[in-house]
Amino acid sequence: MAARSDAPRSEAPAPEPWGAVLLAGGRGSRLGGVVKGDLVLDGRRLLDRALDALDGAAPVVVVGDPVPTARPVRFCREEPPYAGPAAAVLAGLAGLAGLAGLGPVPTVAVLAVDMPHVTAETIARLRIAAAGRDGARLVGPDGRGQLALVLDVARLAAVSPPPAEHPGLAVHRLLAPLDLAAVPAVGAEHHDVDTWADLPSHGAAEPTGVPGRPAGPCGPRGRAAKVEP
Repeated sequence: MAARSDAPRSEAPAPEPWGAVLLAGGRGSRLGGVVKGDLVLDGRRLLDRALDALDGAAPVVVVGDPVPTARPVRFCREEPPYAGPAAAVLAGLAGLAGLAGLGPVPTVAVLAVDMPHVTAETIARLRIAAAGRDGARLVGPDGRGQLALVLDVARLAAVSPPPAEHPGLAVHRLLAPLDLAAVPAVGAEHHDVDTWADLPSHGAAEPTGVPGRPAGPCGPRGRAAKVEP
């Protein structure tokens, strides 16, 4: 009869928590001012598809104007509104840091709402590639980096410029000091919806009856308004 060991059983480590910043506050200028997140693909808004891609992230901050969502998120806005994607990323990170009662997350996924072919599997590949680096970024066949990334929060904070320099900051300048793994896009993952000419290739439709919305609340410190589903 084998001797029974009283040594404690080893358990698999808990998965590392991660948060997400969804960029949904652009002007949509080349779409005539239509809010990109309200465009519909396969019967669902681009906003909802992007939130699906970020399944497992907690918390999630959406940088854009508050709208109803199918899962709890926090909304915030870069200051001033429409200050560019880099400013939106930093406002989203400030919003994450300002969530009372929630501990810090070591990594954050960043995704633009107009990339309807990015899925949870895409984000999983980015998270795997980011291990041991400052992060990872999806790149298209032409080598261009896309607004689908996973970033080390502490490293990004260490290289970020002061808030006064956030408006108009170029994304490449923000990310230049970071060691990012390049993750090749699979299929149409790198495609975005930027103009009306892009819509047929995605099968997306223009929203109808969507009223204009004022800019939502958020400042340099990431003040956030919660909108429940």
